[in-house]
Amino acid sequence: MDIGNGEAQNGTENGERKILLGRNIHTMCLEVTEPDIDDEVTGEREAYMASVLARYRKSLTERTNYHLGYPYNLDFDYGALSQLQHFSINNLGDPFIESNYGVHSRQFEVGVLDWFAQLWELEKDEYWGYITNCGTEGNLHGILVGREVFPDGILYASQESHYSVFKAARMYRMERTTVKGAVDDLDMVIKKLEEAGFSHDRFYIHCDGALFGLMLPFVKRAPKISFKKPIGSVSVSGHKFVGCPMPCGVQITRLEHVKALSRNVEYLASRDATIIGSRNGHAPIFLWYSLNMKGYRGFQKEVQKCLRNAHYFKDRLVDAGIGAMLNELSSTVVFERPHNEEFVHKWQLACQGNIAHVVVMPNVTIEKLDDFLNELVQKRAVWFRDGKSQPYCIASAVGHENCLCALHR
Repeated sequence: MDIGNGEAQNGTENGERKILLGRNIHTMCLEVTEPDIDDEVTGEREAYMASVLARYRKSLTERTNYHLGYPYNLDFDYGALSQLQHFSINNLGDPFIESNYGVHSRQFEVGVLDWFAQLWELEKDEYWGYITNCGTEGNLHGILVGREVFPDGILYASQESHYSVFKAARMYRMERTTVKGAVDDLDMVIKKLEEAGFSHDRFYIHCDGALFGLMLPFVKRAPKISFKKPIGSVSVSGHKFVGCPMPCGVQITRLEHVKALSRNVEYLASRDATIIGSRNGHAPIFLWYSLNMKGYRGFQKEVQKCLRNAHYFKDRLVDAGIGAMLNELSSTVVFERPHNEEFVHKWQLACQGNIAHVVVMPNVTIEKLDDFLNELVQKRAVWFRDGKSQPYCIASAVGHENCLCALHR
């Protein structure tokens, strides 16, 4: 990322996309215009808007077909819920205390929260939580609760943590330390804290479940996320593995901790310990519907399918001479970054440095993975044909044993 003199423009350099900040960049804009006086008679505006939406739907369908790099489950059908789109459903304030606003979905929200509390082994009368607007909000809330429990505490986080963790540190002006290592091993973290002399009442652990917080409970031999361990809160995204069509998440913490945040709100005739005031009341209904349709067994089948397909894809990459890595218990396949940004954009790959990754979700089939790999192999034959370009070395990111560059092959 380059920043210079307040000027900004987006472009490409050496085949790589540059992002310059400083002013808004309108790459595409659907202008909002005033209706003509005779629009109600001619119907031209309705026809124009219908054509815009039709083109947009076609674009969404196309982009969905080439979606591999981000952890969203696009395999869903919520047609049964379309009847509820005519209502402004808002879950103001505390999910467990009804406010004066009657058009809400708290009954669905609490049902979803109970399901996740049971999944993470916390009794109904011992937890508090709510449906967030995204995974980042879950992290912001979990870290805020920890800060309230330990006002002078230091935030420890892995360098590979989600960027929202560092956003929270800036927002709350918390002293922060980053570490690099096996911080995802919850049992190891707890063991190290105990070995350092910290009793359970002297630390607060927030678990950013994001995608895998919902997958790991259905994987044999996977480390267990449980409130039977001395953790303070867990958050997951609802629009990732569950497949909710709008960004949302679930945040669960211990009831004893959230009391420090809760405040009476006379305007609502309720209490509130959330970060956002108005909350999307439709999201809990979509989550409730999905959980009921799939159940524990349904999620287990989907997790196993994703893991199988991820191993298949990683093996095919290696067989094709492409450096790749797949962590145990993961469905994210990391491989060498393609040399063409148009290809990256087409398949919506997430890239960092010399690596890219594909997240194998329930909607990612073997056929789609084969299509991607076949095109990648064809493109590589062109990129490396004259010998001027070589596959990127990814040893520093995935280890020498997983790199198939000219040096490590």
